[in-house]
Amino acid sequence: MGTGTGWNAALLAHRLGPGRVTTVEVDPAPAARAAARLEDAGLGVRTVRGDGALGAGAEGPYDRTVATCSVRSVPPAWIAGTRPGGIVLVPWESPWLCYGLLRLTVDGYGGASGSFSPYSAFMLMRGHRTDLRIYRDVVRDHHVPQESATRLAPGAVAGGDWAAQFAIGLQLPGVWRTWHENPDVEGVASRLWLATTDAASWAAVDLDGRTTDRFTVWEHGPRRLWTSVEAAHGWWRESGRPGPERFGLTIAPDGTHTPWLDTPDNPVPVRG
Repeated sequence: MGTGTGWNAALLAHRLGPGRVTTVEVDPAPAARAAARLEDAGLGVRTVRGDGALGAGAEGPYDRTVATCSVRSVPPAWIAGTRPGGIVLVPWESPWLCYGLLRLTVDGYGGASGSFSPYSAFMLMRGHRTDLRIYRDVVRDHHVPQESATRLAPGAVAGGDWAAQFAIGLQLPGVWRTWHENPDVEGVASRLWLATTDAASWAAVDLDGRTTDRFTVWEHGPRRLWTSVEAAHGWWRESGRPGPERFGLTIAPDGTHTPWLDTPDNPVPVRG
């Protein structure tokens, strides 16, 4: 899913042989260019112009479905279009972090299950994108936030520890975050902003450079997002600080996504 220049499809066809690779591209111009290149190379690739989220057409089911865009949930058509026992391989993204590669095995009953690997990131599939980029996308002049304090450093949950961020993203699938460097606030070096993807609730945590054990929190809306982040980080820490390779995901026939740690019988506490 996602033909682009046709390079990945060409590599697969070179390895598998002609007539065994179908590639899908949503943009007409890149799809036409890639189809021409693949045809000129004589690789026998079937190129489909369409929305890859809807699958690769009626010629399936396929042995493998490989995505070259990241997703926040696996489209049902990818599972339905893959034969029982087949593999769906897809880069993963939560609004918190784009990180991880998910390898699912289709079960034949409309569902699939599999585990994550680290070190993968792709552009997000268009239909999964959130129209939030900076704090002004969620904060309004009439908002009156509540002030509190925390001892959890914002950098611990949104800094350089990608394992922590991955775990938080699985627990808070509807929460987005961004940094605001050098805000126009005296003594504040940077500020971490959080928001629900519907922008109904937001929070901000100040990194002020004057203390390393107490940080100011501002929250607005029906959800107390920083409280959820503290709980998610606490669970991850108490679970032994696991990396992505210890997590997995099961998708039920109704499309419900259930993340788990180590085994499917040990579900991750999803916090909304």
